[in-house]
Amino acid sequence: MLLLEYIVVASLVVFASIKASHYIDLIDKTTKLSGAFLGGVLLSAVTSLPELFTSLSATVFLHKPALCIGNILGSDLFNIAMLSTLALLSIRSFRNVPIARGNVIVALYLIAIYGVMLLDFTGVLDIDILSVNIITFIFIVIYALAVRHLSGETEAPDEDAQEEVGLSLNQIIVRFIIASIAIIGLSIVLTYITDDIAQRYNLGVGLAGAIFLGVATSLPEVASTIALFRIRNYDIAVGNIVGSNLFNFLVLCIADIISFRQSVYDYADANVVKLLIFGTAATLFTVPMLKFRGWAVRVPCAICIIACYFAFLLVEF
Repeated sequence: MLLLEYIVVASLVVFASIKASHYIDLIDKTTKLSGAFLGGVLLSAVTSLPELFTSLSATVFLHKPALCIGNILGSDLFNIAMLSTLALLSIRSFRNVPIARGNVIVALYLIAIYGVMLLDFTGVLDIDILSVNIITFIFIVIYALAVRHLSGETEAPDEDAQEEVGLSLNQIIVRFIIASIAIIGLSIVLTYITDDIAQRYNLGVGLAGAIFLGVATSLPEVASTIALFRIRNYDIAVGNIVGSNLFNFLVLCIADIISFRQSVYDYADANVVKLLIFGTAATLFTVPMLKFRGWAVRVPCAICIIACYFAFLLVEF
């Protein structure tokens, strides 16, 4: 019964996510807002809400804030691997598509965040200010800079598309909000169902449990990105992934701020360290994959990113 509930709710999350990506695509076509901003800020915030919910639940209700870092790093590595897989599957059309400069900048900000975390891991930045780790403040500044950069980018609206849409901008926005609320509510339900499954089948502390929860929290990103790749709106698709990964670190900041018993930046678990290392490597390959066009760059970079994800899975066994 639990598995059936999981499948039904997961299907509804997929449906709502596809709808949200569709309305974002319409907003992209009918306004001056850039695809990088719409995907990297607006859509990514909505699709990352499951990570926000699970992380805050671990901090507020379970009093285990250290669980957040594994969830966030694991989700980010999975997201990048999923984007690379879609890029390979769509390589004929994706190989020469120019990606917005804003998305490349966000990927560079992500590299900076991983660099800061590595410094914290080595003890260089292990400094607390009012019980909050200093890297939390650094992450917040980086996120604010990224949003400011993306909000400054504009594109000319497609007037032909405006006539074909048949909906006013207000109607599109209202429908996007409804789809977003559905994603939030369904993701919360899905997280609880996943937790029940993990407990019933004793998967909570194993790799299978981590994968189950990872699928649950990453489902909105996966569904919306696949939908955007199908309609070849690559800028919003890429922005959704790199923006979601950036937003996830903001979630980590929130968890650290509201946690008074224990820091979320806990590297005692070897799996967290592995996620940090492989996540850093995968993100390093993401920048050239987005910045440069052609088979010679995008295919090898995508393969290396996917290899980082599977390398992490292999060292788990």
